[in-house]
Amino acid sequence: MFKIDENSIDEFKKPLGKLYVDFEDAIPKIKEASFLISVGDQTTKNLLDNDLYPDLGIIDNRIQRKDHNHDIIRTENILRADNPAGTITKNLWETIESAVSLILEDKEKRIIEVKGEEDLAVLPCLLVAPEDAVILYGQPNEGLVFVNVSEGKDKALRLMDFFNEEN
Repeated sequence: MFKIDENSIDEFKKPLGKLYVDFEDAIPKIKEASFLISVGDQTTKNLLDNDLYPDLGIIDNRIQRKDHNHDIIRTENILRADNPAGTITKNLWETIESAVSLILEDKEKRIIEVKGEEDLAVLPCLLVAPEDAVILYGQPNEGLVFVNVSEGKDKALRLMDFFNEEN
């Protein structure tokens, strides 16, 4: 398990890609994505509300740390992972790897439902998704972050240095 170093929390508050204040402004770019990953309940819900369906959606049934009961799962292909706040567990990482492999193989959309918190799932997504993939996630109280894997991978590797590996 990777646990975030509390002294470096500010490093994670910077968007890893282009920040869109209005979701609608990102729609044309989103529609161009050949492989789309959404991290977060609100981001996934915003996509679905606009008839855009991510190849992989990662949710935890919470929005800004508050329980949120909504019906955003539109697939039978649901994977589950445990991931406490402030961590990236081996279970989450392997579930993301598995989901990406399955999607590339069978072209079926997947949802990963996280017990705990999905916020840091962006990092393993950037490191295991195809180079041409796009990852979307919410920047709390600021907007939507749109990051191309090819452009965000180096940033993700750098951010992984701010974690302590624990067993």
